[in-house]
Amino acid sequence: MTMFSFGQPDGGIVQTAYVVPNLSAAIETWIASLGVGPWFIAEHFKGTAMHYRGKPTTVDVSIGMAFAGHMCIELVTQHDDQPSVFQDVVSARGFGFHHWGIGTRHFDNLYAAQSAAGYEVLFTDRVPGGGRIAYFDSTSRLPGMTELIEVTEGVEALFQRFYQSSIDWDGSDPVRPFF
Repeated sequence: MTMFSFGQPDGGIVQTAYVVPNLSAAIETWIASLGVGPWFIAEHFKGTAMHYRGKPTTVDVSIGMAFAGHMCIELVTQHDDQPSVFQDVVSARGFGFHHWGIGTRHFDNLYAAQSAAGYEVLFTDRVPGGGRIAYFDSTSRLPGMTELIEVTEGVEALFQRFYQSSIDWDGSDPVRPFF
């Protein structure tokens, strides 16, 4: 089994994600209640090729990422009311758990497997580090969506930096820039 440098297997769940109404307040809660941090923030995050249900989108979100052990936690706040994978979940059941992120170096194979399983692709993009992402609607069988994350060298380096910062974190400098 091939492992990523941040301690998760290729093809395994590397991230759990939540949609929150206020990113700063949610981060404060995760730090105070669970000791998770430091958090890396991307305000008004824009990918380079965002598509929702096959059409280009400019949805405005901010994200925060931190590690709890080897698991990446992602918090997402949407700032506008454009249709999106985040609005889909908030409209259906409110804020809270949104998706699992599966990290892989075999993106095309897992993309085909998700499609063959009957999951509709809802959102695609390219992210910092050059990787592709795709959100699949797996809610007919699972209590959330499934995101595929292509782990390129750049994506792995980003996750590794966040992971390394969490080891022996002493609570100082709790919010840091994503880039």
